[in-house]
Amino acid sequence: MALLPAILSSLFTIQFVLGYFANGFIALVNCIDWVKRQKISCADGILTALAVSRICLLCVLVLNWYAIVFNLAFYSLDVKLIFHIAWMTSHHFSLWLATSLSIFYLLKIANFSSLLFLHLKWRAERVVIMILLGALVFLVFHLAVVGTDEKMQMNEDKGNITWETNLGDIMHLSNQTLFMLANFIPFTMSLAAVLLLIFSMWKHLKNMQLSGKGTQDPSTEVHIRAMQTVISFLLVFFIFFFTQIISLWNSSTQQNNSLHMVCKVLGILYPSSHSFILIWGNKKLRQAFLSFLWQLRCWLRKGK
Repeated sequence: MALLPAILSSLFTIQFVLGYFANGFIALVNCIDWVKRQKISCADGILTALAVSRICLLCVLVLNWYAIVFNLAFYSLDVKLIFHIAWMTSHHFSLWLATSLSIFYLLKIANFSSLLFLHLKWRAERVVIMILLGALVFLVFHLAVVGTDEKMQMNEDKGNITWETNLGDIMHLSNQTLFMLANFIPFTMSLAAVLLLIFSMWKHLKNMQLSGKGTQDPSTEVHIRAMQTVISFLLVFFIFFFTQIISLWNSSTQQNNSLHMVCKVLGILYPSSHSFILIWGNKKLRQAFLSFLWQLRCWLRKGK
């Protein structure tokens, strides 16, 4: 293996291990708490589903990475299609669950006097369910388009052109358009959520100052932690989305493979690094993580 692919593979593997640990930790802590309490809150349910979807996404990414790097024999056109569909499904759920979490935080934490907002606030769990159902319908439609587009390209590559060229171009354009929409819509929703949270916190701080109570109170801290979680998601997802656009451009123009590999290494930051921010922003997960680190430190001391 050349030097650059070896370095990038090492970075990719490190991020995969860290991301797998963080998401596995989130899922394990919430499942244990679920068994103990015999119930799970909506926020914890979203976090658990998000962690599971990201574990699946990381597994697909790492398998696809090493299949490309080592040019494995089993990586045929049909297998590539399966990997692509698996990636799309896990990425779709990961993205929309993170967006649903942003919307849920907004509805539960922000304070607005609007009747529409209050109506949604009282039905926050139903709103999340409706968002996820809508995302599921969109996914089914997108997968149908992707499957048709990929099969057309496979037939063209094999020289077995059974479809009209114009129809193939339309399906490919539809696929690219749906991909952009599938990423742009949840990004816009999360961006709107963080802007509304900032505005809500500004109003809250203003009311606190007018009443002479200062600015340090539990509501302010909750606002800040929710904003940190959503803003961090927007930042890492923007990096991921940017790398995906570069990868698509790189594939279409048949540029060097090194840029494509760098984009994949940067792209895996999204499902791995954001999970640590979720742990730190959640009181229960943060305490469990600190307890784990303390036990690990004691274990290492005893080992010496």
